[in-house]
Amino acid sequence: MINEGAKSVDGILLIYHHPLAANAPTIMDHVNAFAHHSRFPVWAVNTELGFPKCLNELRFRIIVFHYSIFGPWVGPRPVLLPEEFWNYLEQSASSYKIAFFQDEFHYCQRRFEFINHQKLDCVYTLFEETTFKDFYQKYTHVPKLINYIPGHVSQELTALANVLTVPEDKRTIDIGYRARRLDYYMGRGAQEKTDIALRFAERAKGLGLRLDLGTEEEQRIYGTDWYRFLANCRGVLGVEAGVSIVDPDDVVRNQTDEILKQQPAISFEELSEKFLNQFEDNIYYRTISPRAFEAAAFRVTQILFEGRYSGLLEPMVHYIPLKKDFSNFDDVIRMFRDQALRRELTENAYRDLIVSGKYSYESFIKSFDEELLREGLAPNVSVADAAAITSQLKRDERYLRFRAKKNAVMYHKVFPGRDALAFTARPLLKLFRKLRTMIQPRHTPAFSKEKD
Repeated sequence: MINEGAKSVDGILLIYHHPLAANAPTIMDHVNAFAHHSRFPVWAVNTELGFPKCLNELRFRIIVFHYSIFGPWVGPRPVLLPEEFWNYLEQSASSYKIAFFQDEFHYCQRRFEFINHQKLDCVYTLFEETTFKDFYQKYTHVPKLINYIPGHVSQELTALANVLTVPEDKRTIDIGYRARRLDYYMGRGAQEKTDIALRFAERAKGLGLRLDLGTEEEQRIYGTDWYRFLANCRGVLGVEAGVSIVDPDDVVRNQTDEILKQQPAISFEELSEKFLNQFEDNIYYRTISPRAFEAAAFRVTQILFEGRYSGLLEPMVHYIPLKKDFSNFDDVIRMFRDQALRRELTENAYRDLIVSGKYSYESFIKSFDEELLREGLAPNVSVADAAAITSQLKRDERYLRFRAKKNAVMYHKVFPGRDALAFTARPLLKLFRKLRTMIQPRHTPAFSKEKD
């Protein structure tokens, strides 16, 4: 049911998803950048916790869908949104809606469905402008497409680098790397992420290098631990982000899954020969990885497969180039052992990627704001109203966070007496919810009632 008395807010509702556990730090860096740097007031809501009831009293002029809500595409809905969010979005038809996308190469039809159903006004995409016509413009009606890179330099990153970076002679790892195995249907470009580590480790045997290369999920490192690992490396391996097969019609993934069901032991090379090669490099989807900025911030020498890297990195200026067939492997090792060259490359990368400020979140959000202003949108929320909205959302967040932790303990953790605790706690929680409903008015916003 539509709430006719909902308050219009000339600010941004940023909807994102983040589990209540350690994850890749780049996700929250991206989320937090909007509130830290935008001239528009921004309120971020984590769908992992559930729907804040106070949103029913608010209609935000701008809604931003963060890339973290688009996956892993489980269930009937194409986005990680509880049902109450869908109802809320139906009542926010007049909002200016923006989506940030990453990993756009699969589940494309569901993504297109979301864009068209929500009538998105703008999409920030990792696809380059030359490919717009073959992807979004072919399948959707979104009027504005903007290319962006998947990571920028945050204040948190530079602060941690200043604290954690140690002199090279104190670092105990010569070359480090972490990646996960990706599905075959993503193409040869996706396989590079593990191939570089496996082949490098094989070639480097007996060379006296201390390697710490991981390609399995259990070897992944999250949160601040990842930065500590990076700070302890003299060098890192790397490849371009993205894949070499884009699946706009959702054909490649489905047919690949069928082949793997029939031949589970088939190798990637065999599958490529049989089916995948016809789709390789069908739509260009490669970009610079956030890890390039992390390595630059920590002054770690980058050994990268040759590539474009969004035009931001140059071989032998910012990194040591490794040919994908490893034909120059001996030269790469010789160059890496040259301490003066390592220092030159890391200082160049630090200067151009970090100190220049060109790729900071502050710079990116400034350009984001300018796009909004060009659309005739303007930040126009009083200090009192902004404080009231923040207070309401924080109150709901505290309740939702408490409920999430309670559910984790009562329904997911196994311990002696769990069933008895759940039996005792349920009536108390029902009473708490009833009192909360009685205390919180349903249709009376706790902010000023001036006309919009």
